[in-house]
Amino acid sequence: MKKQIKKWTLRLTVSGLLITILLLLIILKPVLTYAGKTTHSNYSVFHHQPLDPTLLSHLDNATEHLKTSEFYNPNLHLDICLNDGSSYPDLMKTLRGPAFAWGFYNKVILQGTTNVPENIVELHGYRWNLTQLLTHEMTHCLQFDYLGLRKSNPIAAIPDWKWEGYAEYISRQNPNQKNLSKNIDRLIATDETLWEVKFEDGTISPREYYNYWTLVQYCMDIKKMSYLQILDDTTSEQLVRNQMMHWYYQRN
Repeated sequence: MKKQIKKWTLRLTVSGLLITILLLLIILKPVLTYAGKTTHSNYSVFHHQPLDPTLLSHLDNATEHLKTSEFYNPNLHLDICLNDGSSYPDLMKTLRGPAFAWGFYNKVILQGTTNVPENIVELHGYRWNLTQLLTHEMTHCLQFDYLGLRKSNPIAAIPDWKWEGYAEYISRQNPNQKNLSKNIDRLIATDETLWEVKFEDGTISPREYYNYWTLVQYCMDIKKMSYLQILDDTTSEQLVRNQMMHWYYQRN
């Protein structure tokens, strides 16, 4: 009986190991689940349907946003995985949960419904600007590339306001998003019970991320801190918020 238990334990262990290896292989090699691949600049775009060439211009615009990051690496190659019929986004949804998109390692996986000509990604009735969403998730790839695995989230447990706020800061570069005072105006004018903060074009930022973004914008634009200085700084999120609002009310 003991020999039988050991045999079954070994079989289950081996099976589990093989499944884990297979999942890792699929995650790291999205080409296995897509019908097409298009290379553009430093990007490999994986798609199941014919690619709308407009997406390439959105990637170029996202690149210009990324260049404003102190972590920007012109040699970093990124995989962009579209949600257009491949099982890959569904696999990531199962592993990490639903989201507009996920960015990790050197991969950006879109999970919402993408309308490339209108430059939006839609999920549960909410619309996120596609170029800014790509930039947000690619910024996470820059963070991982620069900081390394141990010093990146989730392992490093960097506070969300610093991790997600920086991705929002780099991505939110439309002319109507540059002014911190006006960004705070928009936040204050938004019903606190709403999940999202809406921009003039009808796209949104999750309210939590919007809050994080204003904190990072305050640190970088007003206090003139670098992102590395923000990471090293021990000031609490609440104290930074108090300082920001003190600055805001002094100006208004």
